[in-house]
Parts: sequence; structure tokens; C-alpha cells
Amino acid sequence: MSYIEIHPENPQTRFVNQTVELLKSGGVIALPTDSGYAIATTMGNKEGLDRIRQIRDLDAKHNFSLLCHNFSQLGQIVIVDNKAFRTIKALTPGPYTFILRGTKEVPRQTLNKKKQTIGVRIPDHNITQAIVAALGEPVLCSTLIMPGEDEALWNPEEVEERVGSMVDLVLGGPVGNAGATTVIDFTSGDPVIVREGAGSTELFD
Repeated sequence: MSYIEIHPENPQTRFVNQTVELLKSGGVIALPTDSGYAIATTMGNKEGLDRIRQIRDLDAKHNFSLLCHNFSQLGQIVIVDNKAFRTIKALTPGPYTFILRGTKEVPRQTLNKKKQTIGVRIPDHNITQAIVAALGEPVLCSTLIMPGEDEALWNPEEVEERVGSMVDLVLGGPVGNAGATTVIDFTSGDPVIVREGAGSTELFD
């Protein structure tokens, strides 16, 4: 078990690089985001994906998310039409997850098997952004909501206590919001609010 306290405004380069090396070697981490903690691994890491499923007790239908550094990175991994483009541009970076059809850049095991969809996020959070930028590709993640609970974990000490033994690294730092992301599904073309969370839904009223 490993725990690193990381600076919220200027994440230390050595800690960021250490985290990236751990991810590249197949590790699973817990990290703060702009909407609670997330549990994460690399896109192509099937073992890491299975570990996240086990920790959260998720079934095969669960939509995982990819943390992206910016819009151009997001555009490489999901199919974005004009309507979705405008909405995502208006709401990012921020505490939102958008569900869209994945491109061939996304490993099949990562996609929702039935719909071939994936959630994508551009977080407004310095620590998350530093790690995704240094890795050079999106980071596969799921909001850290424990089995049988409704709220995302947000306190780093509690995260370490509850999942520290199940992950390879807990990054200690403040979250942007205690709540989970607001989830918007664009699979049918029109936006459907699947979960109301940290992100405002005023744009859809």
C-alpha cells in the first residue's frame, strides 16, 4: 500500500512521474478529481479493469469513463456530432461525464458491450490533469462509490483507509466537489441526463 500527499495547485513532477510509471506498469490508483475520488488504470489494462470492477462490485453493463486532458484527445476516442460538440465544449473542463459511442482507439474490453459506448470526462482539476498530460493518453476510471453506497468518497484519509489495501497507490489531495459527476448520455443523439451530480444542469432546462 502506498500513499502520496500531492500538491493541489502545483503537483510535484516527481510524484506525477511516479504515478505515471505505476500506471504504465499495470497499476491501479485512487486519485482526487473535480467530483470526488476516482479509481483508475490505463485504457488497455484488462487486469486493472477487473480490479476496479471487483472493488466497486460492478457488472459488465457498467459504463466506465476516460479522463481526457483536452477536447482534441476526447475527439479521438468518441464519436462527437455537432450537437454533442457544442454542449461538451460549453461544459468542459468540469464535473461532467458524457456517454458517447467509442472509436476504434478504445480497447473493446473498455466499451459497454451492448452499446459500444464509453463515458468521457475533461476534469477541472490540477492533479488529474497533470497525470493525464504526463501519461499522454486518457486514463480509464470509475467514480469511487463503494458497493451499496450512493455517494463518491472524497476524503483522502477515508479513501486510504477503505481501499488502500486494494489499490497500488492513493494520491492524497482535495477534490473539487464532494459529489459524483453529472452524467449526460448522447447515445440517442439528444442529451439525456442519467445522473445529476456536481455539474449544473441549467443548460438543459
